[in-house]
Amino acid sequence: MKSVICTLFEKSYHQGVAALVNSLYCNDFRGAIYAGYRGKLPSWASLATDNPAIEWTGAKTLQVAEGLQLHFLPVDTHFHFTTYKPYFMLSLIEGIAKDADGIVYFDPDIVVKCDWKYFEKWISYGVGLVHEIVNHDMPPNHPTRIMWHEIINQSGRTVVSKLTSYINAGFCGVSKQHIEFIKTWRDIIDTAIRHHDFDPKTFINLDRTALFCGDQDGLNITAMCCESPLCEVGPQEMDFLHGGYIMSHAVGRDKPWRNKFIRASLSGNRPRSVDKFFWKSVSYPIQLYSKRHIAWKKRSLNFASFIGRFYGRQ
Repeated sequence: MKSVICTLFEKSYHQGVAALVNSLYCNDFRGAIYAGYRGKLPSWASLATDNPAIEWTGAKTLQVAEGLQLHFLPVDTHFHFTTYKPYFMLSLIEGIAKDADGIVYFDPDIVVKCDWKYFEKWISYGVGLVHEIVNHDMPPNHPTRIMWHEIINQSGRTVVSKLTSYINAGFCGVSKQHIEFIKTWRDIIDTAIRHHDFDPKTFINLDRTALFCGDQDGLNITAMCCESPLCEVGPQEMDFLHGGYIMSHAVGRDKPWRNKFIRASLSGNRPRSVDKFFWKSVSYPIQLYSKRHIAWKKRSLNFASFIGRFYGRQ
């Protein structure tokens, strides 16, 4: 299997993209990465050149290292990027990446920890999904799941899977034979927009009792009614709990590239695994920061971790 990778970014999240790309390369991924973006390209992508071979207006390609190409694709959409994921994935796998055997989406605040061959095997068994830590326990008879039946019926589908956990939308891996999953995900969001006044420009509706709170709900509803098999792993595989070995996801506002670790530790917030993995992934093959800055950040991480041994929130 030869899959492509995609992500979406804007503003400071380009720093996460660089770390993601580095972590993939260091874990033996070779091939094409497609990064949809809004705004300007970062300075570290200054060597990216126009690529007329890719049928996407404004596409530029950066040869990151031997065997690894990063394609920057300008995206014109009013959707929030969290909602735009299935539309972007479909535009790739049915268009410029149509020859790929599969497509894997990563949020730009994720770093990969294991060999790429694991991912290829994973998505060959079914759609690769990771459990969320928030609302993780969500049995089939959960009232929200039962309410979702309305959206499923309106989309012309039926419930086929009795999920017990809520899924995080930061990662989704789909082989070509299971592309139906991405189409269903798109259709579920379209249904929420048409019938439930969901605003695709918003990140999330903070009212958890609302019928449709955002794209993460869309992914979970899709998992309930898709025809494709699912292959799920627990929240530890995004480092939401200890013991994971696949990837690390920096959820929340405290992104590793803007976290002031010593100050945070003095407030009782110890450095996370994802902070440490991020700063291990910013040097090669993309040199995201100066060597001096990286050294300082690593020293501050070590000192903050030392403080955290004695002082931290319970």
